[in-house]
Amino acid sequence: MSLKSFSDYMLLEKNYSQHTVLAYIRDIESLQEYLKEHYDVNDINDVEYSLIRQWIVELVNKGISNRSINRKVSSLNAYYKFLQKTKIIENNPLKKHKALKVGKKVNLPFSQEELREVLDNTIDVNDFESARDSLIVELFYSTGIRRIELVNLNLKDVNFSQKQLKVLGKRNKERYIPIIDSLLQSFDTYIIYRNQLPTIIDKEVLFLTKKGIKIYEMLVYRIINKYFSIASSKAKCSPHVLRHSFATHLLNEGADLNAVKELLGHTSLAATQVYTHNSIAELKKVYAKSHPRNKK
Repeated sequence: MSLKSFSDYMLLEKNYSQHTVLAYIRDIESLQEYLKEHYDVNDINDVEYSLIRQWIVELVNKGISNRSINRKVSSLNAYYKFLQKTKIIENNPLKKHKALKVGKKVNLPFSQEELREVLDNTIDVNDFESARDSLIVELFYSTGIRRIELVNLNLKDVNFSQKQLKVLGKRNKERYIPIIDSLLQSFDTYIIYRNQLPTIIDKEVLFLTKKGIKIYEMLVYRIINKYFSIASSKAKCSPHVLRHSFATHLLNEGADLNAVKELLGHTSLAATQVYTHNSIAELKKVYAKSHPRNKK
């Protein structure tokens, strides 16, 4: 069966992004190529779990991390469930598969001092790119939005009078995030420089390159990595770490977990709870310092 039907299903019915669907297709094609090369298997009905398990073993031997392998298997599982749903196959060969064990992945957030260093000292706002970069850093930290959400922002999504930002999240779910005054000022500064660009091709888009076209995800990553590599010694300096910092710092200051969940655009509270470990650590410090029985 052509993968196009599965691709259309994920894009149109499940509302997955093009980037996510392409990753799914690559994972499925990887298995198909392996089965054809090693076992001359082309028919989807001839795929058995024992063959998939051999593919998994080969991935492990190649040094692919368990986390990455689990993601690939998850792509396959989605595909086989689709084939079952459309009556192409009767049984899912991954029905009894158990995910490989992975260690807990902890992304350490940037400290408030590191954020202040970047925003107050590292970025000198004096032209279009520095104004844009400063706004991107502050926007990530002030709203906790995802990288793709930032890239897809349009000018009309910023409501200056109501001080709020409309964000289109996963599965096309809209949410509104408050904008603090300092962020509004950064918006004003950026838009002044933006309007001075000699050419603007993507006129509706908020964040542009200096050529006047829509900014792209890799450039956003490079911007964050550039400035935070100067101010921080952390191994990973990415937009997601800024999102992590946003959530952690809010929780440390006593924000309600459900409120943080809504701001982040999570569908379940469990997804937000991964950020609470830093809050617990902060509470332990306060507890140890303040409890009378610990002062003896």
